[in-house]
Amino acid sequence: MSAKTYTEQNIDLLKSSLVKATGVLLKSKKAPDELLGELFGDVQTQQVYPDGKTFVDLVPKKRIRLIKEEYKLLKSDPNFDLREFVTRHFTDLAQTLHTKEPFEVHADDTLEEHMTRLWDYLERRNRVDRGSLIALPHKYIVPGGRFNEQFYWDSYFIMLGLAAQGEWKKVEDMVKNAAYMIRKYGYVPTANRTYFLSRSQPPFFVMMVHLLAEHKGKKVLRYYLPHLLIEYRFWMKGRRKLEETEHNAYRRVVQMSDKSLLNRYYDNKVTARPESLREDTETAHASGERIRDRLFLHLRAAAESGWDFSSRWLADPNDLKTIHTADIIPVDLNSLMYMMESTIADAYNSLLHPIQTRRFRKAASKRKDAINEYLWDEDQKFYMDYNFHQQENTTVFSLAGVFPLYAGVAGEAEAEYVAAMIQREFLKPGGVVTTLIENGQQWDSPNGWAPLQWVTVQGLRNYGYDELAETIAHRWIELNESVFKDTHRMVEKYNVMGGNGLGGGGEYVLQDGFGWTNGVYLALKKSLEGN
Repeated sequence: MSAKTYTEQNIDLLKSSLVKATGVLLKSKKAPDELLGELFGDVQTQQVYPDGKTFVDLVPKKRIRLIKEEYKLLKSDPNFDLREFVTRHFTDLAQTLHTKEPFEVHADDTLEEHMTRLWDYLERRNRVDRGSLIALPHKYIVPGGRFNEQFYWDSYFIMLGLAAQGEWKKVEDMVKNAAYMIRKYGYVPTANRTYFLSRSQPPFFVMMVHLLAEHKGKKVLRYYLPHLLIEYRFWMKGRRKLEETEHNAYRRVVQMSDKSLLNRYYDNKVTARPESLREDTETAHASGERIRDRLFLHLRAAAESGWDFSSRWLADPNDLKTIHTADIIPVDLNSLMYMMESTIADAYNSLLHPIQTRRFRKAASKRKDAINEYLWDEDQKFYMDYNFHQQENTTVFSLAGVFPLYAGVAGEAEAEYVAAMIQREFLKPGGVVTTLIENGQQWDSPNGWAPLQWVTVQGLRNYGYDELAETIAHRWIELNESVFKDTHRMVEKYNVMGGNGLGGGGEYVLQDGFGWTNGVYLALKKSLEGN
């Protein structure tokens, strides 16, 4: 190693250490909607940019106060051009921070060669707060397209692909970034953006820790135990206040009729999402007499679920205005919470803490019983979300129902029914479909998503349904390869029912990249080669 390279590495390490040491203590800025006030609302509602996320990701060129004062003076001028004003006062961080050459498609690349080059293109480093983007101490892989930040649950599925290629340094850097955010905020936000700080996403940090432990040993579980405990407290916050509340629910925790505790998706704010302000405002306006605060909460809670949007959250599966996410106990979230409690118990056991080991094993056991009591629908023979307001299961069949197999919560009989349902209803030519309802929402039919293919395959393997698992894996891989052959693209979601294979629906156009698609493809390929 040259002296120059050694010095550069030391400087790099020092800068990362400074972010770790000082960043935890520094308070993050407010979100763009809170900082910019009227200007923000005008830009978003007048649709200066087709995608509302574009503006919230821009960086002001001078002090916000000065920009707002100038806007107040100029906005009433008949010749005022709002887009020109924004262009003059804000800059696109992606262009300044991401200095690499535009990604070039090489027609002769294999799919794996294409993805290997994509990792480098999708890698970011940001150790200074810039606009809405929050500094992180280490490099990270972004999903791609409109997403230029480290997203929470996306990261785990990206890590699977990095691990499959032996890129363990990249995996560990992203785990460390997630742990840093847990220390700073008490949870992992949706992504490292100020406008995402009111919510999290499906808690896959526990699986990130398990993945890294496969490479470095069980010491990893002990090292990240404090972070797991902090995140656990976030999801369970308010459990001692439940009996004082309507429906025995407070933030993300709900007490059921038998006193057992389960979790729901939630958000700490009740305003329109800044990145989707126009869409949320239009939904609220169309909903008529519905209380706007509650509607915004349900929209935000669905965003925390990662399934934004899906018939899972709708009273009328074809009408977004009927969304009621926070009234629902989700199968996927509680399966992941069971894994968190079990892992915390294992980590304490390895540290020879019998009292804490028993405490978390008991919590995991109680949750397992509650999942099978409330989320197993005996009539439908499938795991279904539960509406705790109405005290009954919802009617939407979704791939969330396979998470109890992924977590090891299901009994053998339940797993057999789930596997049969997957084969009979969800299995399609390109893999497994997200739900059985086609309504234009992106987390519904005919779309298939990489993370749900992985969870389904792993869940089925856990209970010995290897043939069905391999069928799903092969079909998904073949779909990825077919679309790549035609387009030289890896995309965010796919149509698993037919056509050209490209997914659709949702609030924005289909995104290229794509982090978790790449990761799951590589991980599934490796798992099939090992069988």
